[in-house]
Parts: sequence; C-alpha cells; structure tokens
Amino acid sequence: MAKSRDIRSVRPFRLSRRTLIRGAGSIAIALPWLEAMGTRKAYAAGTPAQRFVTVFQPGGTVKNAPTGKKDRWTPTGTETAPVLSTILAPLEPMKSRILIVDGLDMKSAIGEVHQSGIIAWLTGTVQSSANRNYAAGPSIDQVIANKFFKTKQRSSIQLAVRWATGKSHGLISPINAANFEDNASFNPIPPQIDPQQIWNDMFGKLTTTPGTGANAADVRTKSILDFCDKRYMALSPKLGAADRQKLDQHLTKIREIEMSLTLPTMTTSVCKQPTKVDTSDYKPSTVYSDDGSMKDTMTDAAIPKVGKFMMDMLVMALACEMTAVASLQWSDTEAKHTFPWLSLMDHHHFYQHDGGFRPDQCEQIDIWYSQQHLYLLQAMQAVDMGGHSLLDESVVFFGSELCEPPTHLKAGMPFILAGSGGGLRTGRYVKYNSVPHNNLLVSILNLFGDTRTSFGDPKYCTGALTNIT
Repeated sequence: MAKSRDIRSVRPFRLSRRTLIRGAGSIAIALPWLEAMGTRKAYAAGTPAQRFVTVFQPGGTVKNAPTGKKDRWTPTGTETAPVLSTILAPLEPMKSRILIVDGLDMKSAIGEVHQSGIIAWLTGTVQSSANRNYAAGPSIDQVIANKFFKTKQRSSIQLAVRWATGKSHGLISPINAANFEDNASFNPIPPQIDPQQIWNDMFGKLTTTPGTGANAADVRTKSILDFCDKRYMALSPKLGAADRQKLDQHLTKIREIEMSLTLPTMTTSVCKQPTKVDTSDYKPSTVYSDDGSMKDTMTDAAIPKVGKFMMDMLVMALACEMTAVASLQWSDTEAKHTFPWLSLMDHHHFYQHDGGFRPDQCEQIDIWYSQQHLYLLQAMQAVDMGGHSLLDESVVFFGSELCEPPTHLKAGMPFILAGSGGGLRTGRYVKYNSVPHNNLLVSILNLFGDTRTSFGDPKYCTGALTNIT
C-alpha cells in the first residue's frame, strides 16, 4: 500500500513581487501582480497619498436651478448608499471609488464671475489686481508637487483640451488659468495643448535599455541650457533682490525642462508608450472670436478622441513615475467650442447663459463629462502598482469655476473626490452646510501628509473638513 503523502509538506509555489523576466543583454521586464505572489494587499489607509490629479470641467452644472427647473446633479439616498442623479449616473460603475462633496461654498472666489472661480478653485484666493488679476497665492497642486515630489522627472504636468477659447485668443489669461506656481510671484502655468507634442516629449524616449533614449537634439538642448545657466549665474550678483528672486525661479524652470528632456524612462509591465492617436484633424490653438461666432467644427468633433488620448497619456505619466501631480482642463471658463458628437452646434457658453439658460443641453454636456470622468478613473484603477491600483494611492479632484450657469452662484459647488490616497473614504455622498471650500483644500493637503490647518485666504478658511477620512 502506497504511503500517504503528508499534505502539510506541500507548499504552494510563491513568487517574489520583485521578480523580473530577464532577456538578452540588460533587458528586464517587471511582472504585474500574480496569484503566485500571495495575497493581494490593500493600500494602507494611513499611507499618505502618492498621486494628485485635478480635472476642470467648465460651467458648473444643472444645480440650484431657478423655479421650475429641476436640479439634475444632486444625489439622493443616504451618505453611505447614495443614489446617483442623471448627470452623475455614468459614474455608477465607480461609485464605490468616489466621494461626492456637497454644501461647500467657494467664498474666496471674489472678482469677475468666471475668472475668480477658476482662480479660487485650487488656490483659495481672491482674484488679485496686484497680481495682474491672477491668484494671490499658489494652487494646491503646485504646493504638493513642490513639497513632496520635486525629485520626479517632472514636478507636475498640465494638459488641456480646447483651451483658451473666446476672449483669451489662445493666450494664458485669468479666464483660463487654474494652476499657479508655488513661489513669491504665483505665476500662472499655461497647460500643454498639442497632443502630438505631449506624446513626443513624454513618451518618445521610452526605452527598454538603461542609458539610451537621449538623441542628439536632446544633448544639444542640454548644452544650451547649461550655457544659459552659467551666464545667468554670472549676472546674478549684479541684480537687485527682486530680480535675483525672479532669476532663481527662471533657473529652476530651466532645470526642470532640462531634466524632462534628458532623462529617458524605462518601460516596465505598467510603464509603456500609450497608443499614438492620429490627431491631424485637431488644431490645438484655433483662434476664436470673442463671442464664439467663429467655429472650427472639424477640430471640435475631435474633442472626444483627443480627450481620451490626453487621459491615456496622463495616466501613463503617473504609472511611469514621470510625475506625481497632473492637471487636465477640458476647456477654459468660456468654453466657446461646439459639441458636434452631441448634435449641439452652439458653444457651451451659449447654452449656459449667452443664449439664455438651457438646462437640457447643459445636462447633456454634463452627462458626457461624467462619462469622461468614468474613463479616467477606470484607467487609473486598471494600473497595478504591485498589489494595489494607481487609483488606490491617488486623490483625484473634479471641480468647476461656478455652481450653476444662470446666476453664476458659487454656493453648493459640485465637487467630487476619487481614489483612496491618504485614507480618503469613498462610496459616499457627504453634505456640509455652507462651509468654505478652502477647508476642502486643507483636507486634500492633509491627505498628502501636510499638517497645515489653513490654506488660501485665511478669511475664507476655518480648518480641515470633517468626515473625509
């Protein structure tokens, strides 16, 4: 009779999470999480957030509408079992990963109705006449990048689709500026708008071999930057204190550009080139008329394709550790572009109030934006960072410059957070009672390990929100 086998001696095969598949030469490919690596660990709730993403959607939403007009954004149900509204319904597959935040008033948005809103959204400051009608302080994305992620290849990236429409004529302006430097000048940061250039800059040098990827043009650019650096350093002692400060800020930007140009990124199982999309039908810098009467319907028709391409590049930039802080603007506060794929041939501002408030068309646009937000969150959820997803370690902040179009009110702002970074508790709808939105900015900073209790203009901040983690 055969001797029975002691089942206690049979051990399942285990594979280290650090296992690499090695090929010829120095090529090594990291593996995604496999069952053989053991139990999939949840991202620790007490761990500070490791990624920050902001997404700007113009024009608020259909909320707090005039008498006879239905509020189409606000959820029903309970805090832990929210029932999503028609506008938020596309987010149902990711409902457990979002926190709907209601009842926050953007009290620091003081100035021109649209401009002050986009400026205050991430800075918590009023529109400052002393700073060319821009912000009176830095945006939280730049504070987070500067404090926690300066060692990244890029401290932050800013991307935009259909940006600088209408009165700004393709130029940076208080109408379209959402990101502001964390320095004494609080300079506005224009986003990158050309999808092909973004792909080339960020992913054109991805390599499987260490020490390769920088071409002759990169080396030549680096030498030019080094030369400029030395010349400016020789000039510095001759300048006054204010000019020296501006010079230091300029050199910092040069070094950031130099780093992004000369450091190739290694491909891994999660870091790879996004599929390059043909955007020859899209003009990133179309010139618009002030009133939106000039239209480029071919370019506008490419917005869904370009937006998806931008989101794919944003997610991969995070997965490749190129940066930990990213911003996406779906337009500026004027949004004077059309929506051919929705059969809406007037611009967004027309449906908001230029043509009289049109809640049905605004709802249609807002539902489409919710579908895009779903795509971004699902893309982040799909990236395995070694037992947890990219979304698990991130905080994503969706916002706008006002609450609803017809009155430009900024009470009860339509804000959504997503991810689990820093212990953010999602799957909920939380309602506050006219609390300053600056408190939310403090809470976001706290999720990254920043312990401050105030941010932005202190007149409009009373401390961190409760019931976030």
